[in-house]
Amino acid sequence: MGQSAAIYLGLRYSRAKHGSKFTRFINRFAFAGIVVGVAALIVVSSVMNGFEQQLKQRILGVVPQLTVSSANTAGLSATDAFIRQLPTLPGERAKVPQVSSAGVVQSGGQLRPVLIQGLFPEVDGAAVQWQPLQQHLQFGEIERLQAGSYGVLIGQALAQQLDVWPGDSIRVIAAAGGVYTPLGLMPAQRQFTIVGIVAMQSEADGQLLVMHGSDAARLLRLPDSQVSNVRYYFTDPFQAINAAEYLQQQLGPDFNVRSWRSQYGELFDAVNMEKRMVGLMLGLIIAVAAFNIVSALMMLIQDKQTDIAILQTMGMRKSGIYQMFLMQGLTNGVIGSLLGLTAGVLLAGNLNQVLSLLQVDLSFTGQAGLPVLMQPEQIVTIVLAALLLTLLATLYPAWRASQTQPARALTYE
Repeated sequence: MGQSAAIYLGLRYSRAKHGSKFTRFINRFAFAGIVVGVAALIVVSSVMNGFEQQLKQRILGVVPQLTVSSANTAGLSATDAFIRQLPTLPGERAKVPQVSSAGVVQSGGQLRPVLIQGLFPEVDGAAVQWQPLQQHLQFGEIERLQAGSYGVLIGQALAQQLDVWPGDSIRVIAAAGGVYTPLGLMPAQRQFTIVGIVAMQSEADGQLLVMHGSDAARLLRLPDSQVSNVRYYFTDPFQAINAAEYLQQQLGPDFNVRSWRSQYGELFDAVNMEKRMVGLMLGLIIAVAAFNIVSALMMLIQDKQTDIAILQTMGMRKSGIYQMFLMQGLTNGVIGSLLGLTAGVLLAGNLNQVLSLLQVDLSFTGQAGLPVLMQPEQIVTIVLAALLLTLLATLYPAWRASQTQPARALTYE
């Protein structure tokens, strides 16, 4: 008997109601496990991807992704010629001048630490830094952030902590720009008026304070045409990590290059760890299903010892028996993976509607609902991993079936 006959018989066995009720139950349980495991991995991975993407937008969209500052002086030249001389990096969207410093804000008896960011709306590439602020502006008008107006945008969490609204005044005290007097060091400070409140719905809200770059330069007492650093923006903020090492090598020791990872690296490491752990736990569903395939095939082989022996006496080789049971196990894996793929993609694409029908409270996610980001390469990896586990689970039972001795199996028949 040829290879085609072995494949045909394997497909027939996979469709037939063979074996005992318990064997059929184990087989169906294994099939369902593959479907559920693949679908669950696709849905959960897509949601985790969505949350990670949301973190990128809400945190890395407003904090410096990569900055270049002088290692020897307080400021850098803010001229276009100097900025154009800086290397162009892979994935770079824009590079713009910025005035920044750590500081604190005071309102009434409240003091809160902040990261002061002075941005210039008129420079090339400025739209990249103003877009996320405009998109997440909750109260006020971003257009009022003019040079000489001494207005500021602050994060919603910071506004709640200080109990302030647009139109209120706060005192901004910068860590840099202080001057020595006979009474000691006098920090740079000034009254600013809140012109807007931004809700990024992330950790950045608690320290976000944005003002016009000219006002920030005056606050820090920087000379004319100087800024604190040059800020790079990337298509994917994660590109800034490798770019920082390359840029530091290119610029040398006279400049300091710093990426977002120094401040928010632990947060994103925790997110990646959660993704791996959730993927591992859900992957165990597929692994259990694969072990059930082993059990189901071993019990089937035990029930079909006589059939296997008869096929061997009719001329089927051991390789044919091996292929027959290999095909039967793979059929469960292929069909289960395809059904899981279909169910997972459909459920992930309509997850918020399904949860709404089930009356699940999604108020904590905001108006947009759960973020979902399906990555084709990740979905393909999940399906291929399920198929590989199924194949590995089928190899041993198929080999055992091919080792059946016809004479011994037919002795009492």
